[in-house]
Amino acid sequence: MAVDGCGVVCKYILIFFNIIFALVGFAFLGLGLWLRFSENTRGIFDIESVNSSAFVIGVTVMIALGLVMLVVVTVGDYGVCSEKRCALSVFSVLLTFLAIAEGVVGFLAFTKREEVGFRMGEFYTSLYTLYATSGDPALAVTLTFIHKMLDCCGITGVPIIEIAKKTCPKSDNFFKSIVMDSCPKIILTVFDSKASLVMGIFLGTGALLIVALICSVTLSNKIRQAASAPQYIILTQTAPSPTGFHPPPHDFMYTSHPDPNPVVFTPLTVANLPAASIPAANLPAASIPAAQA
Repeated sequence: MAVDGCGVVCKYILIFFNIIFALVGFAFLGLGLWLRFSENTRGIFDIESVNSSAFVIGVTVMIALGLVMLVVVTVGDYGVCSEKRCALSVFSVLLTFLAIAEGVVGFLAFTKREEVGFRMGEFYTSLYTLYATSGDPALAVTLTFIHKMLDCCGITGVPIIEIAKKTCPKSDNFFKSIVMDSCPKIILTVFDSKASLVMGIFLGTGALLIVALICSVTLSNKIRQAASAPQYIILTQTAPSPTGFHPPPHDFMYTSHPDPNPVVFTPLTVANLPAASIPAANLPAASIPAAQA
């Protein structure tokens, strides 16, 4: 069925939202599965230590978050493209839970920013140790991304003696090329100094989920209205009457469901009417019974 107006706008907004959501979900799921089942990182899940526990928790969260996002995208795409109200209702419920979870996680990250920074520092140390022992190119790409994003270099912050110096960012500043910030130190302080920014990111993501929720509810209502309205209108022009009778001055007659087998009523003449229904005064003399005559 076709929707128009706000329904079309909401439909395209949800399609764009689902595409972005799917890309992020695939990224989280792919990175989490690679860190879980790669030959160079598989053994860390069997090590009982503080660093490995932080690493395992981070990888598990990535995999779970990626799966949840892909499930939400699948339900949303099915409901939007096929215009199924049941799927859109499930999609709206999932978006509601995700929006609430985003707000709760953002609040906890803000209130426990020191502990979050410490856990993230442990996660980075685990990645750095794995790269130092295995030299995995995929780990090198991950460390390069982290180093460029935080503008730091390894554990020590000295590119000359760093094992992972190839992953450190190049700087035109002479002093930075000799000494840079240590990544664990930067990670510990970034959550404390930019806690409000981190909370704003979580709340902004929750706001986007609420916008998608509003669009989903609006599209569902538009689909319901389109289903209750007539699907088509046939315009028929009245033919002129051969007896000279003209219908009321309407050029067109509107009908939403024309009857394929119309019932035609033939006017009855006096000869066709039953005798009992005609007054005796109006009957011909030949047709009056003798008793009445």
